[in-house]
Amino acid sequence: MDNLGEIFLSELVGTALLVLLGCGVVANVALARNKGLGGGFLMVNFGWGLAVFAGVTVSYSSGAHLNPAVTLGLLASGADLSAGEVAIYILAQLLGAFIGAVLCWVAYKQHFDDEPDAANKLGVFSTGPAIRSYGWNFITEVIGTFVLVFVVIGFGRAGDADTATPAGLAALGALPVALLVVGIGASLGGPTGYAINPARDLGPRIAHFVLPIKGKGTSDWAYSWVPIAGPVVGGVIAGLASGPLLPLVS
Repeated sequence: MDNLGEIFLSELVGTALLVLLGCGVVANVALARNKGLGGGFLMVNFGWGLAVFAGVTVSYSSGAHLNPAVTLGLLASGADLSAGEVAIYILAQLLGAFIGAVLCWVAYKQHFDDEPDAANKLGVFSTGPAIRSYGWNFITEVIGTFVLVFVVIGFGRAGDADTATPAGLAALGALPVALLVVGIGASLGGPTGYAINPARDLGPRIAHFVLPIKGKGTSDWAYSWVPIAGPVVGGVIAGLASGPLLPLVS
């Protein structure tokens, strides 16, 4: 893809929509006086899956990465991406995630004001572990993101038999990726809240830090490296493994 502006806009809009709807379902379940209060983790899983569906649907022109771990995984798999394209993808994803989180806060402003628990407010924006153990939390994120990127590359190869190009990733549509995210959340999301996307966690965490949220407390920067480093490592391993493994299993 030669049009860097098209990549940037496509990834920015898609990631913003992804995070708006994804953080929105968490806000609906977690914040005070919402109609969805107490909807449970499975509702969150489905909400994030549908958020992915929406984001991918509007971002076909860039291949709908919406996730630095996917971009870096594709690069590791041998996809034809230049350094400039990778940088534009990741910058747009981070900025889009920040914008989506800000819009979520605007939509739920009164509920953020009424929510007494600072941890619930942070949980709308970014992930946190059920049991804080940085090493194990990191491993969980590596595993979850490996599944995401390995299977996404498999989808891409099904759409483009020669290589997992961005066009190949978009060929089968948004639904398989959305269902994959629901499955990862339901199966592997419990320990860490399954960031599986550095932009999805870092962009909203920055938004939480800078927004004037009443009683927001800390942004938990001590944990913030886990949902960045874990997905990056998992995505790159998946990209490297896809070359020798996918032809054997597909």
